[in-house]
Amino acid sequence: MYRESRREHIVSLLRKKGNCSVSELANYFSVTKETIRTDLEWLQNRGIVLRHHGGASLKTHRLQNSLQYDNNFNISLLMHQRQQGFDYLASENEKGHAMTGKVCVLGSFNVDIVAKVNRFPLNGETLTAREVTFGPGGKGANQALAAHCARAKVHFSSKVGRDQFNIFARNHIESVGMSSFTLYQTESAATGSAVIYVNDEGENIIAISPGANHQITEADIVQLTPFIAESDVFIVQMENNTKATRLALKCAKELGVTTILNPAPWSEDVSDLLPFSDIVTPNETEATAMSGVRVHDIPSAMQAARHIYDAGNCSTIITLGKQGVLIFDGQRYYHIPAFSAVVVDTTGAGDAFNGALAASLAKGENLVQAAYYANAFASMAVEQEGAANMPDGSLVAARIKQQNVIVHTF
Repeated sequence: MYRESRREHIVSLLRKKGNCSVSELANYFSVTKETIRTDLEWLQNRGIVLRHHGGASLKTHRLQNSLQYDNNFNISLLMHQRQQGFDYLASENEKGHAMTGKVCVLGSFNVDIVAKVNRFPLNGETLTAREVTFGPGGKGANQALAAHCARAKVHFSSKVGRDQFNIFARNHIESVGMSSFTLYQTESAATGSAVIYVNDEGENIIAISPGANHQITEADIVQLTPFIAESDVFIVQMENNTKATRLALKCAKELGVTTILNPAPWSEDVSDLLPFSDIVTPNETEATAMSGVRVHDIPSAMQAARHIYDAGNCSTIITLGKQGVLIFDGQRYYHIPAFSAVVVDTTGAGDAFNGALAASLAKGENLVQAAYYANAFASMAVEQEGAANMPDGSLVAARIKQQNVIVHTF
């Protein structure tokens, strides 16, 4: 295990157990006590752990003092932590590619049950599926994976039940190479799940059971705060409970971290989150619900984007499927046509776009450049089966080079 990964695992263990001894950590990682002492000293110097005789614990009390829940909180300590830096996200992915830009994702993990059908069933109709598969999903997990595949440093945080899918979630995240993640657990709800139908055109319809995703607590957000503080971009969706999502967005906004709200699945609670969002990324359906304008083409998307921008004073990116992407930054509209793709499965296309957008912004690209890259990334994601299959960044760069997609400015 690399040093950075070991230190992140130490933090995860301390979060679960409260405190650990040097001997316990040395045995767990099969390293010397001196190595563990060096790790703990490094973590202590960055304000993450508190060392005591024979072991260490997290400095959670400092975080709780700095974050007085929801309405009023003192951000000065967190600003100091952000300036000081934590630096415990991996610098390389599992293939040894350099990872740049830091993205923190708070979102859902779901177990996806996917049925492939010739067409969607009518009311009361039973269809025979060609195939049914079982795999990882959830907008948060998908977006974190997309950002990781786009070669950003990623920390993913989610909540799962204490059930058989708990280990499934952890194994998935570790298997794709995301070494920095937090999986909170609850006994009061099952791990989230989704039932997905995919037709021959690659279109999908989805029903979600949120489960543990709706059990994120204020204390969970307190523990997530250091990861938010060190990030360049923080992204959330609507598959977690609104109160916790709002608190996390508010914290990120106060810290000066760029915030992205993917308002999916849409609910009226979106209006509570817009004031803390720098960028909002609805699709056609969500943009229609948010604006009252039926979005079906570029002119209607422009009208909707103006409504959404005025409501939240946040840059608006509307994903339009085969019509590409419409951006409004408060001054100009930009239309990025869709990249050509052989569509196999559109499940997770929006997640691919959002994760790649966050990664590109974290690397310093401007809004239009980031959306352009994300558009190309999503075009490759729909050529693969399953929401948890994301393209490699080098392949996306090749597609951008091959296809001369022109950005139109209005």
